[in-house]
Amino acid sequence: MNKMSDLKQKILTIMEKNSKVSVADLAILLGDTEENVARAIYEMEQDKIICGYHTLINWNKVNNEKVIAMIEVRVTPQRGQGFDKIAERIYNFSEVNAVYLISGGFDLMVMLEGKTLQEVAMFVSDKLSPLDSVLSTATHFVLKKYKEHGTILVSQSPRERMLITP
Repeated sequence: MNKMSDLKQKILTIMEKNSKVSVADLAILLGDTEENVARAIYEMEQDKIICGYHTLINWNKVNNEKVIAMIEVRVTPQRGQGFDKIAERIYNFSEVNAVYLISGGFDLMVMLEGKTLQEVAMFVSDKLSPLDSVLSTATHFVLKKYKEHGTILVSQSPRERMLITP
């Protein structure tokens, strides 16, 4: 694997916090030309280093009810393929937003969204649990989001300064 250029590293650092930043603004921030910045971004898109551009939405402020579930999954790894094949079977379900290999008492963490608790429960009982390699699951529901992708989603109380007296 080739070592990534310093320019690309800096672009990724900035874009990770604000993917909406323009090429012109990036060029100014990095002291480089727009052409070099645009080429670097294009190359990283082609190499699947930049995999997409997403908008972080605070759904709590919108009248759009969602149930977010985190499902811990214990599986039997497959010979010669480890966890990859079962992870692939799981991430190919359209309901699934993310799958992670994790440490601890479970092997995989599956993240998904549904409209109701029942919808999530049906996914677990009808699609996930019946898979041959799945030994057990533990489903957790998100009750409230405080911070996501480095962004605080709740109103913060004003910081109070301590009164200092002589």
